Amino acid sequence: MNILLSGSWESFLQLLGALIIFVFVLVLVYLVTRWMGAIQKGRSNNKNLHIIETIGVGNNKMISIIEAGTVYLVVSIGKDEVHLLAQLSRDQLKDFSFEEESGSLPQDSFADILGKLKDKLPKKQD
Repeated sequence: MNILLSGSWESFLQLLGALIIFVFVLVLVYLVTRWMGAIQKGRSNNKNLHIIETIGVGNNKMISIIEAGTVYLVVSIGKDEVHLLAQLSRDQLKDFSFEEESGSLPQDSFADILGKLKDKLPKKQD
């Protein structure tokens, strides 16, 4: 009877130890990810270059609008190459929401965003 009891306690302690190690690794991964994100954000805090918008058009292919000083460049980005597609003026852009606070997310609450989307939907007529 003591053999079974000590074996079950040993199994329980091994399970508990594995669970503690797993939680420790998760916390460590979370902290390292946040640290790496902060490093990348610090590196991308340029004064003259900003990526305004990017859209994927295929495997490893994107089209981006890049603000370089006062000029807006439309470039295609592939696996090994970058090509200039067009140069735009500020007047040719449709959405200026990127100018709210450069490098940060909009400060609208979820209710405000939902209200704006609701206003854009067509009204149901009875």
